[in-house]
Amino acid sequence: METLLDSSLLFAAGSNSALLTFCLYTLAVFGIAWLSNRLLQSKSFMSEYFLGSRSLGVWAFALTFAATSSSGGSFTGFPSKIYTHGWVLALWIGSYMVVPICTMGLLGKRLNQVARISGAITVPDVIRDRFHSKYFGLLAVSLIVFFMSFNLVAQFKAGSLILQTLLSDVDMFHTASASMFGSLTSAGGMFAGVKPGYLLCLFTFGVAVIIYTTYGGFHAVVWTDVMQGVVMVIGVLIMLPLALYQVGKLAPPDTSSLEYTTREMAKMTPPEPGTATLRLASARGEDLLLRGDTWLPFTGPAADQRLLRLTSSVMIPAGQTEMVGVGILELTAPGDITRKLAQLTPAESDPGIAVEDVVTTPYAYGSAREHAGAFVSAPGPSASDVNGFLPVSLAISFFFMWAISGSGQPSNMVRLMAFKDARTLRLSIFTVAMYYSAIYFPLVIIFCCARLLIPGMEAESDRIMPAMAVYLSENAGVGWLAGLLVAAPFAAVMSTVDSFLLMISSALVRDIYQRNINPAAEEKMIKRLCYLFTLIVGTAAMIGAINPPQFLQDIIVYVGSGLAACFLAPIVYALYWPRANGHGCIAGMLAGFGAHLALYFGGIFANGSFFRPYRIMNFDPIIFGLLVSFATVYVVTKMTPAPPAELVKKYFGKPATRPSMS
Repeated sequence: METLLDSSLLFAAGSNSALLTFCLYTLAVFGIAWLSNRLLQSKSFMSEYFLGSRSLGVWAFALTFAATSSSGGSFTGFPSKIYTHGWVLALWIGSYMVVPICTMGLLGKRLNQVARISGAITVPDVIRDRFHSKYFGLLAVSLIVFFMSFNLVAQFKAGSLILQTLLSDVDMFHTASASMFGSLTSAGGMFAGVKPGYLLCLFTFGVAVIIYTTYGGFHAVVWTDVMQGVVMVIGVLIMLPLALYQVGKLAPPDTSSLEYTTREMAKMTPPEPGTATLRLASARGEDLLLRGDTWLPFTGPAADQRLLRLTSSVMIPAGQTEMVGVGILELTAPGDITRKLAQLTPAESDPGIAVEDVVTTPYAYGSAREHAGAFVSAPGPSASDVNGFLPVSLAISFFFMWAISGSGQPSNMVRLMAFKDARTLRLSIFTVAMYYSAIYFPLVIIFCCARLLIPGMEAESDRIMPAMAVYLSENAGVGWLAGLLVAAPFAAVMSTVDSFLLMISSALVRDIYQRNINPAAEEKMIKRLCYLFTLIVGTAAMIGAINPPQFLQDIIVYVGSGLAACFLAPIVYALYWPRANGHGCIAGMLAGFGAHLALYFGGIFANGSFFRPYRIMNFDPIIFGLLVSFATVYVVTKMTPAPPAELVKKYFGKPATRPSMS
């Protein structure tokens, strides 16, 4: 079998140095887990394993909070969105800078105080004890496990794709993946069509994150989050000047890189997906494999230069001269075509394949002349929405999505239960806000530059972050730096996966087994179950990611907004309204979940996809989920009996009776 390769995306990744970087990084993670396990031996297991004995200082608290929120979506899905839709993503993500003010300021001190009063270790613990309702606690556990399971699979996919890009030029990687998983992927079944390299990366990533989370517990997660948080921000701050420098080499004299990027993006129209017929000049005696990233230059009817890219691998069998209906992506902007042709080698520029019968589908918004400049102005181009990517109503929705609904994430709430005093909280609000600013604004600039430097990545835009990192380091002549730059998104995924694993295992062990099945369980048994469930949940997520979901950022948005629709209203009322009762908060949690889910299911019928939800007045489902949840809690609470006086006194008594957080 003959293979025609396109090397334009197979950048040398620092080869063995990239592998060495990853190995050193993994060793550091395991070292932290070992130290954390040693700490476990001298303290209360449950409090230490799941909350770090509520003793986190400023840097540990701030960086574990920031790193947990900066998930695979931040370094995989978010760059993909920037690359696909342009500058409007600065507006889409803008409210993230105030997430720490909303989340920490709204809930931080009070939630920490209530958790100390009740001795709560998990979010369901807080809910159960605040309302003396084991059924409410079990409902909270069920929703956390439901949503986090979706997110874990997406994060495992992201980690595997990032690692695969990092190791793409390491010979040992290709040899090992072929020998270990080649026969498995060719056998069919659940592994059919899965690349051996992806499976090896999934297994490596999964084993590493499962073992260190299982072994080290909360402090392992926290301190690896601190290390990963530092790696993330350093990686972004290195990529920013490299991206501007690379664009500057394309810009005319006396034109800044940022100005040139914006001017060129103003001329762009998005690539168009479609199909084409590929024809060989003569039949070959062996199969011909065209990789999914192969470029096919050809001349159109009006003698204009056109450029296509395959969207998936194509096999032309021996003796056959044509393939009909091949999936392609065609560049439509002259500047993109010129820049990409300049990157292709002579062999890639003339692969000896004729292209015929090209049929493409223009973007619903952004392709026509009246939408010129869609990449540099709101609402941004969209392949499916005639209103564009981010009309005003959705911009408002995403302000609430990031700034307000971020407060409703149980993963954030767990962090708020673990800091040691009020001073830590105040300083952390400032620290996290600055940290987010140092990550998200540079990412917008970097991946707008990526539109010029690496055209045509829409077919696999979730890989744009590691591809850009490797491209920048190679073209700057510092290929060894690729390992460090790709470690930034890899760190983001790891820091989220470990937190979610710990949250699910704590819900199963603490909130189901210890609180409902065996309250008198010995610490030895609890410890074994914690290790066991963390291992089981991580393994199940790894298996679920073998055939990964098509979407990443859309899953993360669904999970984040869904958790907020369920948890934010009940938690706010529980913390600040003495009259709140279990009936009202259970009803509000279920109503928020139902309203949010109904709009996503409505998307199946209205838009043909669960991840393109039905939008009332074009607002995102999070708006209606929150409104329904808050209103339901209030109405049902007013219609049902007040909570017992002793319960109100316990949580809303005089300050002198509460644990100090000074």
